[in-house]
Amino acid sequence: MPWFVIYTKSRSEKLVADKLKEKGIEVFCPILKIKRKWSDRVKTVEEPLFRSYCFVRLEEQERSKVFDVHGVVRYLFWLKKPAIVRDSEIETIERMLGTYDHQAIKAERYELNTPVTISSGAFANATGEVVGQQGNELRIMLDSLGMVLKVDLAKTQVVLTPP
Repeated sequence: MPWFVIYTKSRSEKLVADKLKEKGIEVFCPILKIKRKWSDRVKTVEEPLFRSYCFVRLEEQERSKVFDVHGVVRYLFWLKKPAIVRDSEIETIERMLGTYDHQAIKAERYELNTPVTISSGAFANATGEVVGQQGNELRIMLDSLGMVLKVDLAKTQVVLTPP
């Protein structure tokens, strides 16, 4: 069964994931544990890695089941077809969240640009496209997710992909 990407209402990712699990739908909502500082304390909070997105695994003919859950807006489409994420990419995200400091992980959307291959770290051998750089922080779009990961060049090696 393929993994589909669903778009949720803002700040409803975890609630939607819980409700989909209750309905027996396999769902993956990658969560980051981040320390937030207030004037009087520091607290660890959970935030979704990809804001307003969850991944669901179900058969094509069962895709309409997700709309029974309040907070699901629509499926994400790519080239007029529902976006599908490979199992290997879901596994890579799970491995990354289990291995690396969550403070260093960020994801954002950007435009496509130069092709690269990550040669070390959790995303070793993953290909993507550079969409920006600020100091030691390189932003790379993963090919099939359409999401950008911020990579710390002090900790991860990235090489240009030959044409």
